[in-house]
Amino acid sequence: MPDTLNELPAPDADARAHGERVSARICDEIDRAGGRIPFARYMELALYAPGLGYYSAGSVKLGEAGDFVTAPEISPLFAFCLARPCRPVLASMDGGEILEFGAGSGALACGLLEELERLGALPARYAIVELSADLRARQRERLRECVPRLLDRVVWLEGLPETPLRGMILANEVLDAMPVHRVVRGPDGWRELYVRRAETGGFAYAPGPLSEPRLQERLAAILAELGEESFPEGHVLEINLASERWVAAVGAAFARGVILLADYGGPRREYYHPERRAGTLRCFYRHRAHGDALILPGLQDITADVEFTALAEAAVGVGLEVAGYTTQAYFLLGGGLMEWEQRLAQAPAPERVRLAQQIRRLTLPGEMGERFKILALSRGFDAPLPGLSFRDERGRL
Repeated sequence: MPDTLNELPAPDADARAHGERVSARICDEIDRAGGRIPFARYMELALYAPGLGYYSAGSVKLGEAGDFVTAPEISPLFAFCLARPCRPVLASMDGGEILEFGAGSGALACGLLEELERLGALPARYAIVELSADLRARQRERLRECVPRLLDRVVWLEGLPETPLRGMILANEVLDAMPVHRVVRGPDGWRELYVRRAETGGFAYAPGPLSEPRLQERLAAILAELGEESFPEGHVLEINLASERWVAAVGAAFARGVILLADYGGPRREYYHPERRAGTLRCFYRHRAHGDALILPGLQDITADVEFTALAEAAVGVGLEVAGYTTQAYFLLGGGLMEWEQRLAQAPAPERVRLAQQIRRLTLPGEMGERFKILALSRGFDAPLPGLSFRDERGRL
């Protein structure tokens, strides 16, 4: 049994049984594929296999009772500041729509609708793309509790709308959970990491040829730009083709407005830094982070940082403009952080202390302030965006 597994809290009997069902589903796929599958397919099954994957089953993911927390869960400040760039976009369209991908617990939707209502800038419709029936139910209940008067504006979709959208598209910590291909430099060149059954049970990595032409193209472009000598033998790179395809699909279903992508990651030269020999892949289980994605399938989150240069290139390729790029700290500073602090100055002392802790977590470089980035893509809208124009770092892309 891997040391990492011994260091984590033990799953209860129900969780173990669920994990065994997920493992059986993955093993069946491996057997039908002839003994191995690309890691990207393993990650897709572990996270999204219908009724089984981490995001498809019914366990609690977010908050103290789950495995991780997101910025909207940490503090309503994130939604408060996000409302600022939403307001001018919606106003330019006499309302427009907001479409949020992967709304999690519904915290962002609640906070954003509340603040937009206060600003007199509500969207005509707030749509949520959510594949998990369990999460849809949780989101609906949370919205019913916090903004019952606005619930009739909210709809749930299973995919992109048929009519091209006018307004805002939001994706907060969505792209980092998309399946990534992993490639490693071996003694004879670059190989893709596949997943096979391990002789002692569970799963193990196995190197093999690159599984698709687009992966070969992306790897060649990375090496041409950064230099193959930057990556010695044993160096692992992650390539997220799924996120690029997602941007292309969203761009095709987008008529006018702004797309805001918020996630961990950075530009290409930082993302593929020579010192990142093991890549950026990490897992979260009960608020403990580790790097072994082949244990606890279906029970833990698997994530990788986002390479924002690739997203920007994919966006330009489908006719979108790169309207802004900055860190979360600068986004919050430009989106109303000072106003937020002034409004809270009259709060009781214990509340001010708690809120100050939240602000530090969202803004400090050692917390989320530098690691979390905001990328804005636009079509037919060229006005400055609050939060994104405070410090424009598009030159880093």
